[in-house]
Amino acid sequence: MKQPRRRLCILRLSAIGDVCHAVATVQAIQRHCPDDEITWIVGKIEAGLVADLPGIRIAVFDKSQGITGFTDLRRQLDGPFDVLLHMQLSLRANLLAAMVPAREKWGFPKHLSKELHSLVINRRVVMPERPHVLEGFQCFAHALGVPPFDPQWHIPIPEADRRWVDEQFPGDGPFVVIAPAASNSERNWLPERYGAVIEALSRRGIRSVLTGAPSTSEQQLAELISSHSHADSINLVGQTSLKQLLALVARAAAVVAPDSGTAHMAVTQGTPVVGLYAHSNPDRTGPYRGRALTVDAYSAHVRAQKSCSPEQLKWGTRLKGPELMAAITVGEVLEKLDQALGLEQDLPTPG
Repeated sequence: MKQPRRRLCILRLSAIGDVCHAVATVQAIQRHCPDDEITWIVGKIEAGLVADLPGIRIAVFDKSQGITGFTDLRRQLDGPFDVLLHMQLSLRANLLAAMVPAREKWGFPKHLSKELHSLVINRRVVMPERPHVLEGFQCFAHALGVPPFDPQWHIPIPEADRRWVDEQFPGDGPFVVIAPAASNSERNWLPERYGAVIEALSRRGIRSVLTGAPSTSEQQLAELISSHSHADSINLVGQTSLKQLLALVARAAAVVAPDSGTAHMAVTQGTPVVGLYAHSNPDRTGPYRGRALTVDAYSAHVRAQKSCSPEQLKWGTRLKGPELMAAITVGEVLEKLDQALGLEQDLPTPG
C-alpha cells in the first residue's frame, strides 16, 4: 500500500561533519519515501555544502543575526509539517524546534537528551545505547518506516569546482590533504609532526595540501607546519569554498585530520581518512567505516585519567588537556597512511 505524502522538516544546523552524517539519513528517506516533501533547517555556513541537494528545500538559519535570525527563519518555513526530525541537542537548536509547527516532533532518547531537548519534542527515536553519530541519525529514518540501510551520499559538486581542482593539480600525481585544525585548538596535532609527515610523503613522490578556514589561527597553524618541513607543501588554507574543498578531497589519495568537518566530507566521497583522536571517542565521532585507519590515543588516555575502559565511560565523554594529542606519534600516522595509500612498504620515517 502506498504511503500518503508527508511534509517533513529536518532540523540539523551544524557542524559540517554532523551535517555530512545527516545527508546520508535524509537521502535514505528520499529513496524510501520519494513522495515526501522535505524542508531542511541548516546553518548558514553548512548551507554552502547542502543547499543544492536535489529535492530538498533549504531553510537557512544565521546564528550571527541573533533574534533576527529566529524571525527570519520563521518567515522561511512554510509549515505546518507532519513531522519534525529534531536531530540536534544544542540549546539554540532546541529553541528553533519549539517554533517549528509540526504535529509530531521526533527527538533523541532520554539517555542522550540535554539542553531542554525533552521539552520541545513529543516522540523519541529508539536508539542504541552507544551509537556512532551517523548511526544515531539513521534511527530517525527508521522512525519514519525506513528499513536498515547502507549510508550513501550524493552531494553535487559543480563542474566549475572540479575544474578548479584540476587547475591546481594538473596531471595524475597523487596528493594527500592535511586538514590540521579542529574546532578546538586542544584537538590539534603538533605542527612539527605534521611537518615530518609532509617530508615523509614527499620522499615517496606524494604532494601534501594544507586546507582550513580563513581564520588567523588556522593560517598561522599552516605557516607553522610549513616551517617545520624541508619539503614543499601546497597551502590552500582559507582559499577554498566548501564545494571546492569537497572536490579537492574527492580527488585526494587520502586525508589526514583530527575530528573535523573535512574528515567527514572525505568519507562522503569515499576517500580514505587517517583520523587523529585523543579527546573524543573515535567509535562515536570518527570517520565512518574508517576505524582501521584511525590513530586512537583516546582509549589509552581514558584508562590513564579515568581508570576504566572507554566502554565503561559515559557515551560522548570528551577528555580535556592540551597535551593529549602529543601521545600520537609520527610513526603511527605514517603506518596508517601506508595502509590508506596501499603502499607495499612503510613510508620512510623522518631523519
